[in-house]
Amino acid sequence: MQQPGPDKIRNVALLSHSGSGKTSLAEAILFDAGAISRMGNVADGTTASDYDPDEIKHQISLNLSILPAPWKNNKVNIIDTPGYPDFVGEVKSALRVCESAVVVVCAASGVEVGTEQVWSYAVESGIPRLIFINKMDRENSNFAGTLEQIQNKLSARCLPIQIPIGSQKAFKGVIDIIAKKAYAGAPAKEMDLPAAMAAEVDAAREKLIEAVVEADDEIMTRYLDGGEITTEEIYKCLKASTQQGTVIPVLAGSGLANNGIIGLLDAIVEYLPSPTAAGSFKTTNAAGKEEEVKPAAESILTALVFKTTTDPHVGKVSYFRVYSGVLSSNSQVWNVNKGAIERIGQVSMPRGKTQETVNQVGTGDIGMVVKLANTASGDTLGAKDHPLKLKPIDFPAPVLSKAVHPKSKADLDKMSSGLARICEEDPSLRTQREADIGELLLSGMGDTHLEIAASRLQRKFAVDVLLEVPRVPYKETITVPVEAEYKHKKQTGGHGQYGHVLIRMEPLPPSGGFEFESKVVGGSVPRNYIPAVEKGIKEARVEGVLAGFPAVDMKVTLYDGSFHPVDSSEMAFKIASSGAFKKGMQDGSPVLLEPIMNITVTVPDSFTGDIIGDLNTKRARVSGMNPSHGLNVIQSQAPQSEILRYAIDLRSMTQGRGTFTVEFSHYEPVPALVAQKIIAQHKSAAQKE
Repeated sequence: MQQPGPDKIRNVALLSHSGSGKTSLAEAILFDAGAISRMGNVADGTTASDYDPDEIKHQISLNLSILPAPWKNNKVNIIDTPGYPDFVGEVKSALRVCESAVVVVCAASGVEVGTEQVWSYAVESGIPRLIFINKMDRENSNFAGTLEQIQNKLSARCLPIQIPIGSQKAFKGVIDIIAKKAYAGAPAKEMDLPAAMAAEVDAAREKLIEAVVEADDEIMTRYLDGGEITTEEIYKCLKASTQQGTVIPVLAGSGLANNGIIGLLDAIVEYLPSPTAAGSFKTTNAAGKEEEVKPAAESILTALVFKTTTDPHVGKVSYFRVYSGVLSSNSQVWNVNKGAIERIGQVSMPRGKTQETVNQVGTGDIGMVVKLANTASGDTLGAKDHPLKLKPIDFPAPVLSKAVHPKSKADLDKMSSGLARICEEDPSLRTQREADIGELLLSGMGDTHLEIAASRLQRKFAVDVLLEVPRVPYKETITVPVEAEYKHKKQTGGHGQYGHVLIRMEPLPPSGGFEFESKVVGGSVPRNYIPAVEKGIKEARVEGVLAGFPAVDMKVTLYDGSFHPVDSSEMAFKIASSGAFKKGMQDGSPVLLEPIMNITVTVPDSFTGDIIGDLNTKRARVSGMNPSHGLNVIQSQAPQSEILRYAIDLRSMTQGRGTFTVEFSHYEPVPALVAQKIIAQHKSAAQKE
């Protein structure tokens, strides 16, 4: 394909609820555009976009896929995205590098939860959209009912520019209501306009004209005065209205039956903006000031890396979008985020799992390069003498964590490096080591997300892991001041062991940490043994006396003791101080502390009562509710132990419409009845070991 200028490129994100037929639609687009010679099938695992082994196995999209298609001297870069909510990071990446989106809605299922979610992401991105009502040939398909749902749930500005002829098995084609022409199949063949639909077409056409003429004052004035509006003027106003977002055109067809696809391709090219039409974009220069750049080949180079993968054969693969300038093969660029030179080898243009090598990737286009040393997703590639940083990708924060354990010792060494590579591929995955409980946590957007990550870890890096519910990092503390004494005395054949300490233990306020102080006078404990006393206490506090959790929020003061000139040693005093600390913990009315989390839940109004009721069963304290555009934002605090699987619970209770964020707040004592169960479980586990 000859590389077009930025005015001839359309970067389009393909969005939908899972199962709406995006992948089959993308396959039909590629076929009709001549990019592939035969249409693949999702069930057979032969589509251009779903080529990952996990995608073929699960028969759903898990990764974004770049699918360029030539159309009428233009290049349409379709980015097929996952519809399953766990892989929202891929959707965010695609939207960041596209000027527009096509939202696919199933004609039988209508507007589903995922449809509303991806619609909100597109609205947040501020990009123009088309809607394609897919699967018109499917049983129970209903164009009118689906359109009504779209207008009620998404936007009243969604207006049809096509009307289907028939539905289900009788679906034949579509009518262009502006031109009043009917088309069927691919290539689109003109057919007779059904006389019975003339009134419906006229009514829809009049409603569309009334909406789009607002884009041109002169045409609107003429329309209001009863003047004639030409077909060309309607198309002109529709293009302006679409790009301004005042009208969202709705089209219909079937990807699987390859019917109505030509009209969709035409609409993408005619109505959606090119990088040039989108205009100048904002960057941040080296001084931290905003700088606008024109999307042109002569402008300084700015390119955003929006996806990174690891290929077992070629290594690290970076996908990038050029916003200005030209990125050439066998060159050097400056990684603005890392402040480092990157050597560019051979650049290519991807199409699913295949690619075409090219000499350069121009403004507005998408390309890929392998083996970049320092670059990660979200980094900007540019010029060292004038570095300009593009806005990074806003990845969502993970909501579900699981402990990762290697299945064998052989996997232990490879696990950390493998997880780092997996998280580099998918920045919506995070790893964190929980030092207090000695577990490595993998966090993501849901159960499926983490299971797929574990599958990739095994397939790409030969590391087998188990994912388990993480342990809660409880802590222990005392509630009353206490004094403790311990004498370690042991006589053997040679030198004996003697260490004797008296300590005072005082509770500190929450989050007070741990303090050690020596107030020994008169040399009752020689100065050279005091570090050993402190070390013994600090080692002993790692395992408390209730359930083996670290002891915190206390001050320990060494105030007296005794020694033996021959038998005393650092080890003896270390043992004595450890014994004194444990005795003091037992006598200090110890309590178990649990982490309390701030949790903010956003749900539709209709689910508010159920959510609050469920939070109450989780020992949560609701602190406030703020209504916002039909949603309720519920703020509360809850013990971490109660919300370890809240992502799954919330999705089930709200049919996927609820979202939440969680962050650590503080520690507080565990209620006595709950503490008894935790302590009993700990003792039972210890006996089994």
